[in-house]
Amino acid sequence: MNEKPLPDIAAQATHHDLPLDWVGMTGIALPIRLAGAAVTASVDIGVSLDDAGARGIHMSRLYLAAQRLAHRELDVAAVLQVLDDCLSSHQTLADSATLTLRGEVALERPALVSPLAGWKAYPFELRARQDGRRVNIELQVEVGYSSTCPCSAALARQLIQQRFAETFAQEPLDYLEALDWLGSTQGIVATPHSQRSTATLQLRLAPGCVELPVLALIDSAEQALGTPVQTAVKRADEQAFALANGQNLMFCEDAARRLHRALGQLTQASAFHLKVVHAESLHAHDAVAAVSHGW
Repeated sequence: MNEKPLPDIAAQATHHDLPLDWVGMTGIALPIRLAGAAVTASVDIGVSLDDAGARGIHMSRLYLAAQRLAHRELDVAAVLQVLDDCLSSHQTLADSATLTLRGEVALERPALVSPLAGWKAYPFELRARQDGRRVNIELQVEVGYSSTCPCSAALARQLIQQRFAETFAQEPLDYLEALDWLGSTQGIVATPHSQRSTATLQLRLAPGCVELPVLALIDSAEQALGTPVQTAVKRADEQAFALANGQNLMFCEDAARRLHRALGQLTQASAFHLKVVHAESLHAHDAVAAVSHGW
């Protein structure tokens, strides 16, 4: 007995005569590797439906194209191969293909002073689009850091000066007594406010870029800011972190300018956009700054 071929309803013609900008799937779970770390990514993949007379695309072909990334290091060549597979499997139907991957890459980061180390998660998003032979790939990474308000630091110093003057104005200044006073809660009567902050960094990859510059982007940002959030710490690390905050006072405007300089030195980027958010500990709202170059 001959089996009948399975019906392919998507291949039927439609009478609506309307092309569609994008058709595909979102939220596909896929294990990949990024910066040498295992990542469970969420994948969106799709193509344009430019044949106005076609009823639908071949979803399974897109899914299988995305599976080529499973358990392998994510790089530019792998991304280009998936996009090419999407278009070659939809000849006459689609002129463009897109791929988006989201997840968190966990990187081991050393403590500031002690031999400890711990893992820190960096949310990322990769967006790629191919139109014919033209390809655009963008990489986005979030970096957490601490920001200490310069204005608050100046106000705190003024209060400490006032208390110092009140304490020692009427008596000769004794070095040891002043030293003890500086180490007491009576002496340091005010401290500046700090907040956990986030930098969202977006790069458009330069032509010829082979590797995804995840580590280079994160390292450049953390070095420019000077106060990345820590993982495992001992008291010596906490003290070093306090020192780093005191030496890196910054408004959100300062942080944005530091990052602009750092990203401008990355040869892997042809353009970039960044936004910093300081989750205020003084106010119930956030302080935000953004800047772009060639975006």
